Amino acid sequence: MAGVLARMRALEAALPARDGVAVFNRVYLTVTETVARRLGDGAFEDPVAAGELDVRFARRYFGAVDAEAAGLRPPACWRPLFQLRGHPGIRPLQFALAGINAHIGHDLALAVVDACHALDCEPPALQEDFDRIGTVLTSLEEGIRESLMPGPDLLELADPLTHLAGCWSLEMARDGAWAAARMLWGARRLPEAAQEFAARLDAGVGLIGRCLLTPLN
Repeated sequence: MAGVLARMRALEAALPARDGVAVFNRVYLTVTETVARRLGDGAFEDPVAAGELDVRFARRYFGAVDAEAAGLRPPACWRPLFQLRGHPGIRPLQFALAGINAHIGHDLALAVVDACHALDCEPPALQEDFDRIGTVLTSLEEGIRESLMPGPDLLELADPLTHLAGCWSLEMARDGAWAAARMLWGARRLPEAAQEFAARLDAGVGLIGRCLLTPLN
């Protein structure tokens, strides 16, 4: 976890504040700092397993960042954020939601499978701590949304940002990630089927991300 936090802080220092990836990185750093504190406080049933899951999860994000920096093709779920990270018509909350969508909707499912292989366990062994990490995310979600809303005038129901933000659900994304993880784990002895499922998951999450990044002005 210390290495994960150090990498996120290094990214925060290196990226311009308005950069779309920087916006997501700040949100992710806040969440990871909270998870790290709770790991130290004994809030998880199995701190080793929860820590492994959290680290494997973060590596998926770092892998996408590194691929983009090297001029390689990152996963489809991350491409909209990387491609539109400097667009002046996209608001900070949109960047944050697009990053969370990519990371929860796609990366989390693969991270569960990664952690199961590393820990030599089945997904149900991780479910309780998976849910506890999800509770941390949910508890922080409202504050994140409020902090990235530019002002009370944009809380009107008719505002496009309010409408767009309300169309995406963290809880549903988490539920979908768990179902996808179970599917990928069940298909691990059918590599072609697992690969096709993962590719379609990646593409579908990427499409949602592109919708979340619709310029609003």
